[in-house]
Amino acid sequence: MKQRTGDQLIASRLGNQRLTRTTLRRPGDVVHWLGAVQAQDFATAKWGLALRAGALTDAAVDQAFNDGAILRTHALRPTWHFVTPADIRWILALTAPRVHAANAPYYLRNKLDRATLTKSRTVFERALRDAAHLTRAELAAALAARGIRASGERLAYIMMHAELEQVICSGPRRGKQFTYALLDERVPATKTLRRDEALATLAKQYFTSHGPATVRDFAWWSGLSARDAKTGIELVTPALTQAPWDGLTYWFASPTSSAPPAAPTAHLLPNYDEYLIAYQDRGLVSRAPAAVTAKFRFDAYGNFLIVDGRFAGTWRRTVQRDSVLVKVVPIGPMTRASRAALASAVAAFGRFLERPATATLAG
Repeated sequence: MKQRTGDQLIASRLGNQRLTRTTLRRPGDVVHWLGAVQAQDFATAKWGLALRAGALTDAAVDQAFNDGAILRTHALRPTWHFVTPADIRWILALTAPRVHAANAPYYLRNKLDRATLTKSRTVFERALRDAAHLTRAELAAALAARGIRASGERLAYIMMHAELEQVICSGPRRGKQFTYALLDERVPATKTLRRDEALATLAKQYFTSHGPATVRDFAWWSGLSARDAKTGIELVTPALTQAPWDGLTYWFASPTSSAPPAAPTAHLLPNYDEYLIAYQDRGLVSRAPAAVTAKFRFDAYGNFLIVDGRFAGTWRRTVQRDSVLVKVVPIGPMTRASRAALASAVAAFGRFLERPATATLAG
């Protein structure tokens, strides 16, 4: 195992995440490259895709979603993810059992037994057939008409169960409302993977696009058990390289570039971005003086400014009809080069929203 520095590991991760170099152009290309993209905040998850592709706009990602080039469903962990039609079936087959296990107490609390869930499935299949895309409220009404109480948490787990069982997935939006579709109508039949093939495919996808990363990182991101995560790595070991750093072993696909960029790079990461949320061990990115960590909560769930791959502050946006304002709160003084990199990041965000963007720095 070749020892690598933290800077080298970060440079490799930035590149593999396609944040510093990319040939990806379409939303589906980005999602397939990453395997799955956490997307419970739909608006900001779209920006996360655009960060990794050339010249994507918010409208272009919306169109890809409405066309079914990317889908949104519960997979990996009990939360929303973007996935592609090519990957959705085998990813669900592999990860749904663990999500069901995590959801079991909620199924029990909401009295969702097998008979109720089977009846709900029948309701969905009848209500959504022939591309009759319906909103959650409309599906709740269809359930109620068949005597199934469906609201609040109970409805949420009925819907999630049907997603995990490959009955329903996202349909095109109706205005600003989300709809559901039958997965069989939205997704063409795809090759079935054996479990070991799926484990190997997911492991290779993750460490190619997210590496360098640890076994714990992969288990966290995938929702798999630690044993399955290790098995996945073992199945693709010839395609992976490992490097120690700070007492941990990092895995990544090789060959990979570890040369830091010549000039500073800045990224306005959205909340739940894959650069942060996809890792359980975040020390590589989040290390900062105690005074800084006391002032800023770094938990991978916020909007963070990253400079040269490391936590450098927080940001928020105010979108108006003809402009967007980005307010940045840096963790410390920014150099002239870092300010220039930030200006480029803000301009890119403006191009994504198709309106001019300006930034302010707050202390």
